[in-house]
Amino acid sequence: MKLHGYWRSTAAWRVRLALHLKGIAHEQVAVNLLQDEQRSAAHLALNPQGLVPVLETEGAALSQSLAIIEYLDERFPQPPLLPVDALGRARVRAAALTIAAEVHPLGNLRVQRWLKAEMHADDAAVTAWLHHWMHGGLAALEQFAAQHGGNFLFGDVPGLADLCLVPQLYNARRFALALDQFPRLLAVESRIAATAWAHAAHPDSCAILPYTSAVPN
Repeated sequence: MKLHGYWRSTAAWRVRLALHLKGIAHEQVAVNLLQDEQRSAAHLALNPQGLVPVLETEGAALSQSLAIIEYLDERFPQPPLLPVDALGRARVRAAALTIAAEVHPLGNLRVQRWLKAEMHADDAAVTAWLHHWMHGGLAALEQFAAQHGGNFLFGDVPGLADLCLVPQLYNARRFALALDQFPRLLAVESRIAATAWAHAAHPDSCAILPYTSAVPN
């Protein structure tokens, strides 16, 4: 099993978290987004969208982080990433999609590049854009945690939504978004950060990948 990703890609990080939480052996393949390696012929053959992550498994190449994670959850059901009941699964998927479909796509690298190149946005304008969309999504998740959370976003075991939350909080700090107004989210993040599986999936633990030493933070 091979995971093609970029060390600081929040989408790839979600998949790494799932792999390490479940203890699934895998190889990491570096795709340097800053050097547009995702647009190479080799990568486009795996994913015509030219995005990461891509998981090579069972002779297939899977794309889209949540689809990959749900595949892993079906193939390797322990520990489960979704509740046993249909209502709970729908709620957890909705929380995960708040990040994966609403917040993250509006702030990823290709959107930032487009804002600068096509809309002539300067760094301050791009940061304001990022803050607006990140704040809205995190505020909604703070309310979700108040309604449905325990030790984690939904109940007392880590699940799909938590795997999306942790990388997004990291990304929010990169762009200096104030997070003190989200105490429940920070508490979830702290509990996950204390685990060995989360440490193994963290970007700082990806030093074996060839791009990490050459790419600035």
